[in-house]
Amino acid sequence: MNTKRQELTRAELEIMQILWQIEKGFVNDILEAMPTPKPAYNTVSTIVRILEKKGFVAHRAYGKSHEYYPVVNRKEYTSAFMTGVLNSFFGGSVGNMVSFLSHDKGITVSEADEIIRMLQNKE
Repeated sequence: MNTKRQELTRAELEIMQILWQIEKGFVNDILEAMPTPKPAYNTVSTIVRILEKKGFVAHRAYGKSHEYYPVVNRKEYTSAFMTGVLNSFFGGSVGNMVSFLSHDKGITVSEADEIIRMLQNKE
């Protein structure tokens, strides 16, 4: 992922989540997939164009209509976002992050065992 890309706002992330799920769609398709209360068509259209300017979305033109699709996949964005969180808040230390989560969010023993299994399988 381009490191110069900006983080997504909550509204942008909501639209990206939909595009990642439906893979491509027109503004009406995105709007239809949104929970109620649904934002205005113009609001969704504006956010999609912002996502395109940020480099997260591209489009195919069909006359005056545009079909949008993600150019950054979910895993790529999640990896870059979590690396940013890890570096910004935990000094790049996974141990510090896990310690924070275990104290703040109360990781269960079974969740901790699952983390250990994941780490062992990575080696």
